[in-house]
Amino acid sequence: MLTEDKKITTFQTAVIISNCMLGSGILTLPRVLADSMKNSDGWLSLIIGGFLVMLAGLCIVKLCRRFPGKTIFQFSTDLMGKWLGSVFNVGLALFYIFIAAFELRVMFEVTTLYLLEQVPRWTILMAFIWVGLYIVLGGLGAIARLFEIILPITIVVFVISLLLSSKIFEIDNLLPVLGDGVFPVLKGVGSTVLVFLGHELMFILTPEMQQPEKAGKAVVMGITVPLFLNLIAFIMVIGGMSVHGAISSTWPTVDLLRSFEIKGLFFERFDFFLLVIWIMQILTTFSILQYTSSIGFAQTFRINNKPILYFSMPLIFIIASVPRDVNELLSFSGVFGEIGVSLFMILPPIMLLYAVIFKKGGVR
Repeated sequence: MLTEDKKITTFQTAVIISNCMLGSGILTLPRVLADSMKNSDGWLSLIIGGFLVMLAGLCIVKLCRRFPGKTIFQFSTDLMGKWLGSVFNVGLALFYIFIAAFELRVMFEVTTLYLLEQVPRWTILMAFIWVGLYIVLGGLGAIARLFEIILPITIVVFVISLLLSSKIFEIDNLLPVLGDGVFPVLKGVGSTVLVFLGHELMFILTPEMQQPEKAGKAVVMGITVPLFLNLIAFIMVIGGMSVHGAISSTWPTVDLLRSFEIKGLFFERFDFFLLVIWIMQILTTFSILQYTSSIGFAQTFRINNKPILYFSMPLIFIIASVPRDVNELLSFSGVFGEIGVSLFMILPPIMLLYAVIFKKGGVR
């Protein structure tokens, strides 16, 4: 628990949520959406999915406000009982370790494909893990300050890079709207929800806020930024590559920027800038996931989280090394996504309803 003078602001809370959401999904979402819907209406699914995640985030905030000063790892035992709550906490902390390892492996696959072809896997993974550890050891305040620096740079570089692809943009690739009806749009919402997972960080951020009564505002602000960036990415990728082109590419957002050159400028290719910014963004996602996992174990077993951070390093490395190739890695992402939707979209409203009915928590 941070002291009162070191608690994070509403803006910093929103920034942490945004950074966590801008992980691996922004490079794969256009393909995932186009593949599941077989048309160009994914932008509608994105808006609906973002709205649903906001609702789930507000449920989490409402639930946390009933247990002021406590994280999910502390008040879960009040809700579920000591043993069931402790098992839930351990499962949740392990889930964050798996997601952190997944983000790490995605970063390795993309960097070796486009930037560092001959660099051994262990070198990249270990370097990333150690840098992440250095960030997390500073605590939540240091994490928030770093994220405040990275997010504006990410937004500017990402938007400019994608807008440069307007020279190959074809509006016909996005038409007709609702040509196949509403059902494919609703089907695509499930895929968009996976990308927006990160709102659940409010389970640990709300008690660390200077003004927890503004936690709802932080959730809306935090989700709006990745919603905006994912909308731009989807529209520009489909407009530039078509639905078929997006489906056939593993990393369509990067491939879009590699598909054209700007003559006459100092730089003719801009995929390099996107990848550099994206690696920074993956580092932020990895860091906050590792931090959340350590907090989960520390608060469950009432120990210091720093030894846990060191012990989790080899575990993350081993898990990140398990997938044999990209296809197996992406299949794991589907499993993690379904677990994440159950944990952070379906469970929070149920927990809130249970707390209200059985009058759990100190604030009614």
